[in-house]
Amino acid sequence: MLAKLNIIKEQALAELNHIKTVQELVSFKVKYLGKKGEITAVLRGMGSLSAEERPQVGQVANEVRAAIETLIEKRSKVLREEEREAALKEEAIDITLPGQKILMGRKHPITLVIDRFKEIFLGMGYSIAEGPEIELDYYNFEALNLPPDHPARDMQDSFYITSEILLRTHTSPVQARTMEKMVPQYPIKIICPGKVYRRDDDATHSPMFHQVEGLVIDENLSMADLKGTLLTFARQMFGADKEIRLRPSYFPFTEPSAEVDISCMMCGGKGCRVCSHTGWLEILGSGMVHPRVLEMSGYDPEKVNGFAFGMGVERVAMLKYGIDDLRLLFDNDQRFLAQF
Repeated sequence: MLAKLNIIKEQALAELNHIKTVQELVSFKVKYLGKKGEITAVLRGMGSLSAEERPQVGQVANEVRAAIETLIEKRSKVLREEEREAALKEEAIDITLPGQKILMGRKHPITLVIDRFKEIFLGMGYSIAEGPEIELDYYNFEALNLPPDHPARDMQDSFYITSEILLRTHTSPVQARTMEKMVPQYPIKIICPGKVYRRDDDATHSPMFHQVEGLVIDENLSMADLKGTLLTFARQMFGADKEIRLRPSYFPFTEPSAEVDISCMMCGGKGCRVCSHTGWLEILGSGMVHPRVLEMSGYDPEKVNGFAFGMGVERVAMLKYGIDDLRLLFDNDQRFLAQF
């Protein structure tokens, strides 16, 4: 058995030098030191030896086992270091190669315009109010002096969910909700930006678009206050040289009501094809809050009054940036959006 142990040792040493991977080393260890390995097989045969031979064979077997374990440990360190170096070499980054350009996101022109709205009106002491896009018919129409049989409802072909619930057609319900919540407190100075929905799908309209509306409630307000506010807005949004004009109009929730035009962006008011040679471009609707709307919200129209205005964000964006096609704002064309 001593001779067999020496053969096993020499054989293991020779075989160990040809092992190239950690996995091969694991198999090698099982072959010689495992429960069914070469050394274990010798030890199991010690029962046939005499009492004098057993200690001697056991001592040699333990020495051979210890020598093989030591060599396995050394070889394992070498193999693992070689594998680590190979992995580092394979995963190395060539810093001489040009880097990949990271595309930076930009704000959408609609978002840019809404942010500018907020900046302008916050600077004038307004606060920002928000409300649900899925609205009750009461707040969307009735609280704004539009009862169920009012013909002006036909101007806003709506998306109804039930007979009492719809997608809001303007952000005016936020004004009604704010007045109802604040009554009897005043002054109120708010703007209401957000999405609105109407069943418009022709070449110049979208079924979803954005509006910003404003409301002021206080004592002794007049059309002069409204005009001054809108002139300040127009000059900060479009340029210090801009002028505005008010034209009589009709809205159920304001009285008197006015359409508001700004001097043409292209010709500066001289008249051109863009403004149909009038020198003016329509931009928004406005007026003094109707006494009936004040009453329905709980305010006394004999004590307070107010003015309101509203405009489409897309319309403002098209004028501000010279965009000639509404669809460009919704096509998500990166070539177009990258300009802003």
